[in-house]
Amino acid sequence: MTPPPLVAAMSPEVRQATELKLKRKIDLRLMPMIILMYIMNYLDRNNIAAVRLAGLQDELDLSSTQYQTVISILFVGYILMQIPSNLFLNKIGKPAIYLPSCMVAWGIISGSTAGCNNFGGLIAIRFFLGFVEAAYFPGCLFYLSAWYTRKELGLRTAVLYSGSLISGAFGGLITAGITSNMDGTKGLRAWRWVFIIEGAITVVIAAASFFILPNFPRTTSWLTEEERQLAVWRLQEDIGEDDWVNSEQQSFFHGLKLAFLDIKTWVLMIMLLGIVSSASVTNFFPTVVKTLGYNNVNTLLLTAPPYVLAVITTFANAWHADRTGERYFHVVLPLCVGVAAFILAAATTSTAPRYVSMMLMVPGVYTGYVVTLAWISNSIPRPPAKRAAALAAINAVSNASSIYASYMYPQQKGVTHPNLVVPMSVDCATAVLAIIMATVLRLMLARLNKKLDRGEHVEGAINAVPGEASENGFRFLL
Repeated sequence: MTPPPLVAAMSPEVRQATELKLKRKIDLRLMPMIILMYIMNYLDRNNIAAVRLAGLQDELDLSSTQYQTVISILFVGYILMQIPSNLFLNKIGKPAIYLPSCMVAWGIISGSTAGCNNFGGLIAIRFFLGFVEAAYFPGCLFYLSAWYTRKELGLRTAVLYSGSLISGAFGGLITAGITSNMDGTKGLRAWRWVFIIEGAITVVIAAASFFILPNFPRTTSWLTEEERQLAVWRLQEDIGEDDWVNSEQQSFFHGLKLAFLDIKTWVLMIMLLGIVSSASVTNFFPTVVKTLGYNNVNTLLLTAPPYVLAVITTFANAWHADRTGERYFHVVLPLCVGVAAFILAAATTSTAPRYVSMMLMVPGVYTGYVVTLAWISNSIPRPPAKRAAALAAINAVSNASSIYASYMYPQQKGVTHPNLVVPMSVDCATAVLAIIMATVLRLMLARLNKKLDRGEHVEGAINAVPGEASENGFRFLL
């Protein structure tokens, strides 16, 4: 493989300096904006858990089961749309237009939740919200993998995902502020104001993102020709073959077929299903914290510290995973902490140990989750249509757990201490399932790497000359 002319003309020192400058330029244009967009994506989806304590359940007179259905229906739309959306994004190659367009739509839909007056209206809006929001997260994972090398992806994925953790921390604080100060303003209950304010902010951020985000390396107009050639070559060098070239080369169904024929897709799918299922506790975190017995505003304030701790541990873990190129232990060890936290929460009802378990369960689940997301792109690198389909399919199936998980957290009116033994036990079991699947994946990838060492052909990897082992060629990250 020969580098493009402008890259070939660079000395190693110039190449290093130019690459650093390019990375900084992309980081500045891409990362802050997609984090902000993801904060709003998560906030608009999960504020339903916090507004339960801001009067929604009482005003619309929803039973516990109806409320759980409102939460779970979003994930039906969310799951249905992920694979078609990612394959469409891969086909058009214009994420800077596609993702902000979806964001404007979900901001409007989320804001209109404030106009709901009954259970049926709420169900319809939540379904369509999930339908449109589905484009964003798997689209972003694919987007990042089109700009960054495998060694750079873990930290960038963690930085993106920190958006959801930050919104988990501040969502409760914002709702607490609105509940304290705006309940009854203009004759509207606090929960309606939460949707109006957050929906409006979403649309404003989406409008700004049209002018800031890059597309793919080959379709971004504000790169110089030298930067464009280097951006494309960096990825070719990392993997051993070209990534996204043009829309003609992207086949919808071929990518989908390749993803489903690869057994790694299925192992990663069950692994992520286990992690997301154990993370379903966050969909009801205010309800879980409420079992400590504090009033509504204090409960919403107490939901923030576990998320703040999770941001810190997630960054540290992903940074170390990228530095060392190791994946397995960076996924499994945090999950072990999560398992211990779930056991503690189920075994005790006293305030201090239960809050300690809540402090540990959020970091325990999410710290390894972001490394797993990077591990998908590391393990299924090419072709891009296959990677796009695999990322969407794995993400979609893993979110299916949120449909049944909604029914594990009952909240009958007047019951301040729901029993958490069943949900905590299920979350614990699914975290253990994820640990088992991570072990299976590690053994599979180690076996494939041995084949690559011997120069044997490995489907989905970038292979050396048949029969010759490549010393510095592609290897799967373990």
